[in-house]
Amino acid sequence: MTRSGSGESAATPARSQRRRAVVASTVGTTIEWYDFFLYSTAAALIFPKLFFPEAEASTGVLLAFGTQFGGFAARPIGAAIFGHYGDRIGRKATLIATLLIMGIGTALIGVLPTYASIGIAAPLLLTFLRILQGVAVGGEWGGSVLMAMEWGTTKRRGFMASWPQLGVPLGLLLSTAMVQLMSSTTGPSFETWGWRVPFLVSILLVGVGLYVRLNVLESPEFAAVKAKRTVVKLPVVEVLRTQWREVIIAAFVRLSEQAPFYIFITFVLTYGTKELGLTRGSLLNDTLVAAGVGLVGVPFFGWLSDVIGRRLMYGIGIVCTGLFAFPYFGLLNTTTAGLVLLAIVVSLIFHDMQYGPQAALIAETFGTNLRYSGAGLGYQAASIIAGGPAPLIAAAILASTGSSTGISWYIVICCVISLGALLLLPRPALSEEPSVEAASSHG
Repeated sequence: MTRSGSGESAATPARSQRRRAVVASTVGTTIEWYDFFLYSTAAALIFPKLFFPEAEASTGVLLAFGTQFGGFAARPIGAAIFGHYGDRIGRKATLIATLLIMGIGTALIGVLPTYASIGIAAPLLLTFLRILQGVAVGGEWGGSVLMAMEWGTTKRRGFMASWPQLGVPLGLLLSTAMVQLMSSTTGPSFETWGWRVPFLVSILLVGVGLYVRLNVLESPEFAAVKAKRTVVKLPVVEVLRTQWREVIIAAFVRLSEQAPFYIFITFVLTYGTKELGLTRGSLLNDTLVAAGVGLVGVPFFGWLSDVIGRRLMYGIGIVCTGLFAFPYFGLLNTTTAGLVLLAIVVSLIFHDMQYGPQAALIAETFGTNLRYSGAGLGYQAASIIAGGPAPLIAAAILASTGSSTGISWYIVICCVISLGALLLLPRPALSEEPSVEAASSHG
């Protein structure tokens, strides 16, 4: 009886902490991605005019997407910096730091003078703040995913790790909704002061995120690493020395997910308004619907990966994305409202097939004492080869050919490369790690 009661008392706080960890991770990533996507939307719609007014229309778009790329390039740097501390001192403290940096950087964009006020200093400062955002989000992902995953059980890693991934559709939903709200309520004033409000709102969101994260305990798996004194002195150096292949492969596995995604949510705003004559409001509304579907899709496909296997689930997503590359632009080019909505929604469903199981797929490749660094570097390195250059490449292809055909082929090539990388990705590096209940009973 005593033994049974002890087990129940240990399991109860474990379940409570598991819920707290999931909520804290999801809320935090939502805020981080709200900030990150807010910039992407603004870069497509208003930053060319505000910060690069002297450039031709197409050049201004390329320059705006170029500053956006700065944020992507900084993400691996953030993964290395915060991966080091995340594997050294813990997940919780590191996540609080990334949230603060992101919030401050985003709020400063909201008060940044434009080119008309301070000239060339405006785009330079914009680029610097975008890099700051990139550093923060680069360090955020690994910790939030691991906090949720390491509080879960081995059999439910895919499902548990998919919850922080919800930060993407939630962040996209919130940022798009805020832009749409301010655009519709401020009218012509949106391009003078209305666009600033969504950036300034970030301060309030960060306050909420900090409150939630301060009430979460360190993950039991990392606590066990510290108890066993197996913390690595230089985790980033160690993971690059011993598992550099896994880091590179993980980055290419993401090529089919990340590159198309930023075409689907960022470049489509430029393509739809400039080339097809669609309204900004209609495209933002379609994106809101697609993001709403992702709230169900991401955790569902994470759960399904626990049932049928992560590699199979991810592979299905890669194939579907590749097959949809040409139909996607075919549907957009009709300019028919229902078909444009269908294109945007379906494109993100195929993205969710990969994004749901992706966190666990990559994180499982590395052991607990190197997981923050290894998974973070692999995940964020994709920003340099996929997410960052994708809108730039798409805009350049469109400018040089005047057609979407080349962009579709670009998506297909990304999918082929990712499928090959998926086959090369090593099997999970799962050791006999402590259960949550066991860790709780010792805590």
